[in-house]
Amino acid sequence: MTIDPNLYITLSVSGLAGLAMVTAAGLSGWRGWLELKRRELDRRDTADTTPVASAGSRIEIADLKERIRKLEAIAAGVDL
Repeated sequence: MTIDPNLYITLSVSGLAGLAMVTAAGLSGWRGWLELKRRELDRRDTADTTPVASAGSRIEIADLKERIRKLEAIAAGVDL
């Protein structure tokens, strides 16, 4: 039983061509993902980065700070 050497060459070339197509598709996807992340960073840089705190959020933060101060006093054994 002899196997034609052309069969091995054909299978090898087909495998390499398939690998090249998968690699090209992966590279294209990688470049697209990088471009997406670059656009996200550019959009984040151009946006106003100083958040405006509302009165409600400032009151809530003050309340949380007061609670933390009370908990620290309790942990230190100080009576309020």
